Amino acid sequence: MSLAADTPTRRPWLSGSARVKLFAYLLVAPVILLILGLVAYPFLFAIWVSFTDMVVGSVGNFVGFKNFEYLAKTATFWSAIWNTITIVLVSDVLKLVIGLGLALLVHQNLPGRGIFRSFLMLPWAMPAFVAFLTWRVLYQPIGGGINLILTQLGITDQIIDFLGQRSTAMGSVIVASVWRGFPFWFVSILAALQSVPKELYEAAIVDGANAWQRFWNVTIPSLMPVIIVTTLLSSIWTANGFEHVWLLTAGGPSDATMVFPVLAYYGMQTQRIGEAAAVSVYMLPVLAILVIFATSLMMRREE
Repeated sequence: MSLAADTPTRRPWLSGSARVKLFAYLLVAPVILLILGLVAYPFLFAIWVSFTDMVVGSVGNFVGFKNFEYLAKTATFWSAIWNTITIVLVSDVLKLVIGLGLALLVHQNLPGRGIFRSFLMLPWAMPAFVAFLTWRVLYQPIGGGINLILTQLGITDQIIDFLGQRSTAMGSVIVASVWRGFPFWFVSILAALQSVPKELYEAAIVDGANAWQRFWNVTIPSLMPVIIVTTLLSSIWTANGFEHVWLLTAGGPSDATMVFPVLAYYGMQTQRIGEAAAVSVYMLPVLAILVIFATSLMMRREE
C-alpha cells in the first residue's frame, strides 16, 4: 500500500459555484466603489447639508426642517414649483408631437431622408450653452431675428420683448427648450419604428384596418415602451435643466420663469449652502414618484 493512497484529499474551501460568485463580485467591486464615491456620498451629503444652516466657510449646525419651512413660506419657491411643472409638461408634450411626427415622416421611403435626419440632429448636437445664447440673441427686442421677421412680414408693427415681460417669457423658454430637446425624441421613436415587425401591419391590412387604425392599434402600442422611457428621461433632464432658463431669463421677470435649479443656484450665490441643498432635496420626491410610475408602467406592459 502506497503512502499517497493513505493521504486524505484536501477539499477546496470554496465550492465551484461560490468561487464563480466571488470572482463576479471582485469584478464589479471597482464599479460599486466608484458609484459609492461619485454618487452615493454626494447624494447623502447633500441631504445632510439640507438639514443644517451651513454657509460658505462654516460647517453649520443641525437645524432640522427649518430650511424647508423657510422655503415653503416664500412666494419664489411656489413659483419655482409651478414653473418647473409647466415647463416639463408642456415641453414633453410638444417634443412628443414633433418627434413622433418627424419620425413617421422620415420613416417613409423618401429621397434624401439621410440628409434630413442629420439636419434634424443639429439642435441636439449643438452645445446647450451655444444653443440658448443663440435663442437669446433671436429674442432680443432690438436687432433680434424674430422681431425683424415679424415686423418685415407685417405681422406686427411693435417691438416685442419676449424675455422681458411675463406674458411671453415662459413661452419663449419653452420654445427654445423644445427646439433643443426634440431630436432626442425623434431618434428614439425612429429607432422604435424601425423595429416594429412589418407582419403586424400586413395582418392589420388583411383585417381591413385603415391607416388611422393601423397607427392607433399597431404603431402606438409598439412605441409605448420607448415613449415611456423617453418621457422619463426627458422629464428628469428638463426638471434638472439649468442652461435653458439661466441663459435666457435667469428666472425672471419677477420669477415668471423661476425653476428649482435656478433657485438652488441663487442660494449658492448668497452662500447659504443649507437652503440651496434644501431646494434640491425638495425635488427628490417628485422625481422618485416619476421614476416609480414609469417603472410600474413598463412592468405592467411586460406582464
